[in-house]
Amino acid sequence: MRRVLLPHVVSEEPAPAGGVIRDFAGHSMGTSWSARLVAAPDDACAHVRQGLQQQLDAVVAEMSHWETDSDLGRFNRAEAGSWQQLPPAFFDVLAFALDVARESGRACDPCAGALVNLWGFGPHGRFGQPDFVPPSAAQIGAALALPPALLDREGRRAWQPGGVQLDLSAVAKGYSVDRLAYFLKSQGYAHCLVEVGGELRGAGLKPDGQPWWVALEQVGDAGARQPGELVLALHGLSVATSGDYRRYFELDGRRYSHTIDPRNGMPIANDLASVTVVHPQCMAADAWSTALTVLGCEHGLRLAERLGLAARFVVRQADGGFTEHMSTHLRSMLDE
Repeated sequence: MRRVLLPHVVSEEPAPAGGVIRDFAGHSMGTSWSARLVAAPDDACAHVRQGLQQQLDAVVAEMSHWETDSDLGRFNRAEAGSWQQLPPAFFDVLAFALDVARESGRACDPCAGALVNLWGFGPHGRFGQPDFVPPSAAQIGAALALPPALLDREGRRAWQPGGVQLDLSAVAKGYSVDRLAYFLKSQGYAHCLVEVGGELRGAGLKPDGQPWWVALEQVGDAGARQPGELVLALHGLSVATSGDYRRYFELDGRRYSHTIDPRNGMPIANDLASVTVVHPQCMAADAWSTALTVLGCEHGLRLAERLGLAARFVVRQADGGFTEHMSTHLRSMLDE
């Protein structure tokens, strides 16, 4: 059955008369990005691609744990017991990520980078390599015992207690999507669809008056029993999906997900194939899709209901098929 997620807002700004779609693309953060925008026919948009790439380069320079000279890298190497002044965007993203950590009971924690590194998914990771050895209980225990980073919100500083490794990978892509959309709007392009690594945000309408329609990717083989197709109208909305089918490795017959549970230091081992969150902010959709994935379907759905999140859970079944569970808020947006 084809189901559609209806637009929840009305565009306040009409598309340019006779507008045409311009496409831009590139690479950043180890993945690809793309942007589609509606422009006047005589607008060559010559500056747009460079501007979009500069926005992403700025995020990498501040928040990448893969770049040793980033602001985040410098924080991770900072002396124990020191306050570190953070750039405004970095501070805001970290503050949001810590708020999600608190609301989710640490199911998604930006201070869990040491655990991610232990499991081989960090900058120098060996995940999936023949010589990879899972961390010992003692190593995991030591990483779990690290005190968290603290924020001085008035001074916009972060406290490095010693050994904390920040990892903003659960929010950085989503934040980047939001940043690209804000940049395009500042340049006069209010009608656009932007994407970084599969996370998307849409605004306004296409020249034909239709919203930006996107279909959620399937999580299994074409022959597997799948939930009905879900097509979303990203009209003032963002969508992010976390899943165990994208990045994992198998060792001694066991499948290790790249998503680590910061509460016990282990890769998640629930039956979730994917969690999708729809939200006006892509940074929020990104972070909450990760947190709900860690919590699992039962506890994640309960939290989504409490917080009013529009969330979809796809659960693996023993027979190789999948079942779907939706939060009340998401179901209310559907036209079936």
